[in-house]
Amino acid sequence: MSRTFEAALTRAPVFFEPVPPSLRTRPDRVDAYFHELATRLQSVDLLDAIDVPELIDENHDGRPYYRTADPREIGRQLAELVQRPVVVNKVVAHLPSQAALVEWVQQTLAGGIRHVVLVGGSSRYIPYPGPQVIEADRACSGILRAQGGHVGNIAIPQRQGEAHRMLAKTRAGASFFTTQILFDSESLRRTLREYDALCQKSGVPPAAVLLSFAPLSDETDAEFVRWLGADIPEAAERWILNGEESSAGDRAIQHARRVWTDTRAGADADGLSLALGINVEQLTQRHLEVALRMLSELATLVHGSSAG
Repeated sequence: MSRTFEAALTRAPVFFEPVPPSLRTRPDRVDAYFHELATRLQSVDLLDAIDVPELIDENHDGRPYYRTADPREIGRQLAELVQRPVVVNKVVAHLPSQAALVEWVQQTLAGGIRHVVLVGGSSRYIPYPGPQVIEADRACSGILRAQGGHVGNIAIPQRQGEAHRMLAKTRAGASFFTTQILFDSESLRRTLREYDALCQKSGVPPAAVLLSFAPLSDETDAEFVRWLGADIPEAAERWILNGEESSAGDRAIQHARRVWTDTRAGADADGLSLALGINVEQLTQRHLEVALRMLSELATLVHGSSAG
């Protein structure tokens, strides 16, 4: 892929979000997994970036338990192997202060990573020590942009008032949003229309929005993505999972194609000015094969529908 990360954000960006190995995984298995992942990703010409999540469990007080190695270390390994830009996620709520966040960003830049997704805590009822996402965007965006980097955030289309939150985060420096995992387009299309209108009214260029998809293979997967916060309409779950388990991945890919096509058609009909792309998530290591097929098919579809 020859275009820069910044150029990708202006038209049909394509990200892949691998699942990091747990801290309990043996080092030799980690190396084998990274090399297999890198070999497969190198063949996806339309891939713009690898989006490395930070996987955290919280106790009832909101204290974090980190389930994987530092995403920056994982990102550096994958960037070297795949030769693609890396985006690392950081849950800013768990940092002790805004000053600690700035230090984290400076360390991230020193390690050769320039693009980040800043994420809030999982509960609005817990008084986390770290900054709010908008505060984090303001504190970090200038530092990153000075080094050619970008700040991204998470969009939750079904959340009330999300378009206004997206506008505030864009003003604070966010260049792109990745959505929660999607299984229908209705709430997203409504949020995109409102966000684009708010940006035009405010004279703010809209950030790129990457639709997140992930393949499901069974009920356990469905429960897991619900735990992550995604909404799965009952009809969509039945269509994907009611049948041979071996073909559930194919049906998940078909469903994701429909959601993308509906969203793209709606954006075109509404005359939206924002860039749309995709972020394909690998839920677990056993989903690698089907997640890569989803990535390849959706990347081709996204670039085809964005041509012209």
